[in-house]
Amino acid sequence: MISIILPCLNEIKSIPYCLKQIQDLIRKKHLECEVIVVDNDSTDGSFQLLQEMKKGFPQLVVVQEKNRGYGSAYQKGLQTSKGEFIFMADIDGTYDFNDLPKFILKLQEGYGMVIGNRFLGQVQKNSMPWHHKHIGNPVLTLLVKLFFGVKISDVHCGMRAITRKTWLETNPRAVGMEFASEIVVKTAQKQIKKTEIPIIYKRRLGESKLRSFADGWRHLRFILLYSPMALFFIPGITLLIVGLVGMITFSVTNPKLFGIQFYFHPMFLASAMIMVGYQFLFFGGFAKIYAATHLGNHSPQLEKLFKYITIERAGMIGILTAVVGLSIYAWISLKWFGSGFGSLNEIKSSIVALTFVVIGVETVASAFMFSILSIKEK
Repeated sequence: MISIILPCLNEIKSIPYCLKQIQDLIRKKHLECEVIVVDNDSTDGSFQLLQEMKKGFPQLVVVQEKNRGYGSAYQKGLQTSKGEFIFMADIDGTYDFNDLPKFILKLQEGYGMVIGNRFLGQVQKNSMPWHHKHIGNPVLTLLVKLFFGVKISDVHCGMRAITRKTWLETNPRAVGMEFASEIVVKTAQKQIKKTEIPIIYKRRLGESKLRSFADGWRHLRFILLYSPMALFFIPGITLLIVGLVGMITFSVTNPKLFGIQFYFHPMFLASAMIMVGYQFLFFGGFAKIYAATHLGNHSPQLEKLFKYITIERAGMIGILTAVVGLSIYAWISLKWFGSGFGSLNEIKSSIVALTFVVIGVETVASAFMFSILSIKEK
């Protein structure tokens, strides 16, 4: 059985056209289907029209989801569905539902997910804004391909199909437009077999609900949240290593580069790089934990790591690190007292002490943050 799920938000102009096309397809191909239209709190009479159309469309199921959001509508539709194969598309007239059998055939061949590709097919004139076609979609698709190794060239195409097994394995939770990215990313993480099909993308019949910047940011935020290695770990490690090398070099010597004699000033930059890089590593950890505890992104490596790194151990390490820095400050103070409060040349030592103190405080604070984020929601 095929479950066709169609989210609907104020699509009164396109509903008759889309449902007529689907109904004709079901009759022509003798498909065993249920057509689930999820009304996402429409205000233009869409829900009333759908209720009226049910009279001549026995396969049509109309449900409501008051919490607005692309993902919210699909979550409701998925929970309502009963089919082994799940086909998803917008009910705005942009997609040709006659392509549905091609998607189901691929699922029957063993693919867990099939997604349409508008750019390999045809994007009709005035169907997609220029900045969506040439900036938004290509950039976000490139990031998904780069970070997750996905061989899909139109990640955000709204026409796609998955098996029920894929839905249960990926367990998507997003409630906004990032729902489209979430399924693709999770199928990549689960190594679920997927492919794409060239399709035609037409001009929509009603008014677009997309908010270019806001929805684009939601997609980007989700992608970065699921790829902390690229966003935080790699820059963090790089800054930390470069900062440590610079700190050690300038604290013991006064090197000359390109004929210029350097003293203690580069140590301020090195200290900043160490602190920022170290905090980036923690941010990467925060993102990993949040994805695991709140978004269902299971991470065995993270769970194994936290068996050894507890809040108590991390807190103790942070306290000891801060104590080292404070001890250096105490030594500098004693030296100053011994000199009769005269001038001292301990700037380098002060920078090292400052770095130790800040790193220690960061460690203690971040350990508590890790503990907070690791609390799972029911």
